[in-house]
Amino acid sequence: MKQKRIELFLFIDALGWKIVNDHKFLEDLLPYRKKIMMQFGYSSSAIPTILSGKTPAEHGHLGLFRFAPDCSPFKTFSKFAWLFKPAGFWNRGRVRHHLSKLLKKLYGFTGYFQLYRMPIWKLKYVDYCEKQDLFVRNGMAPIANLYDTLSAKNVDFHISDWHLTDAENYQAAEQAIEQGKNFLFVYTASLDGVLHDKIMDPAAIARKLDEIQEQIRHLYRTAEEYGEEVHFTVFSDHGMTPLTGTADIMRDVAECGLVFGKDYGACFDSTMARFYYLSGKAEEVLTALMKKYPGHFLTQEEEIRYGIYRADRAFGDGIFLLDAGIQIAPSDMGDKPLNGMHGFVPEEEHSHAAILSNTAFPDRIEKVADYFNFMIERAGAL
Repeated sequence: MKQKRIELFLFIDALGWKIVNDHKFLEDLLPYRKKIMMQFGYSSSAIPTILSGKTPAEHGHLGLFRFAPDCSPFKTFSKFAWLFKPAGFWNRGRVRHHLSKLLKKLYGFTGYFQLYRMPIWKLKYVDYCEKQDLFVRNGMAPIANLYDTLSAKNVDFHISDWHLTDAENYQAAEQAIEQGKNFLFVYTASLDGVLHDKIMDPAAIARKLDEIQEQIRHLYRTAEEYGEEVHFTVFSDHGMTPLTGTADIMRDVAECGLVFGKDYGACFDSTMARFYYLSGKAEEVLTALMKKYPGHFLTQEEEIRYGIYRADRAFGDGIFLLDAGIQIAPSDMGDKPLNGMHGFVPEEEHSHAAILSNTAFPDRIEKVADYFNFMIERAGAL
């Protein structure tokens, strides 16, 4: 017996509005489409926003790391920083990957965890935002996430396991439909990786999009077999901006005469430097230093507009955002820049996210944070 209606939401990480239009992505199947304001930051801020409807200011996730020595979980581990020399060996990608897996197990983290290139000596000064699996029951407690909210409404739902590959998550979604689930949130992440590497290769992007379109059409056909009516919506968190240059901010800050942990703290993400002022001279020195770089310190008005303003300055006393296309290299995220990156000003043309559907959706959906209430409204109507 067919379900009366199936609500299917597919989250495709990094499927930006520009790419959607340039490649005419699924125009026939999903004719209702709109440009969406991306959530400022990275996937570490966008995913919890999608899963809760809350902004980073509310859920506390912006960059993966933040300067917070009083609540760092890594203090004991950092006592052994002297063992992790020479730095060249411990900064190798494979070594870092295995070290991250070890720390994740030791600390009992269930969320996404990677050290990237965060210096070992610096760990005792930082906290990590995604200690818990965001997708499961109480994953964002005390904030209710998608799992919690759907459970409270007694919806028969399926939410993807983010640990799985895209192919596995498509297959799991089809099995959930066959089992009678009528609300699905499907998560896919592989496009993001392709675009970080191949953003300037239109042919490679087209091949990846063709693969995704075939997977979507297959999932859609399965839903049609088991549902009298199928509402199919695809949305994303951000686009991808091609690399145009780099800035060695870490070197200049290290040589400016200030002492890390005494005068200032800092987290160097791929596109922004977040400074914490600990002494009276830190703000003046760092503000003057950053004038040489193409970018600007976010104003309070911008932080409020982007949903990242916090009176406690947990994300940084000063947040310096580079101009679109310029990456910090090296940074706490990596030694070298990637061909494409997101996390620039949300208004930039490559930054915009997208929502696509086979049915009309409310005009009030304008930003990534709006997806959550839309999903809950559709779930409530089942």
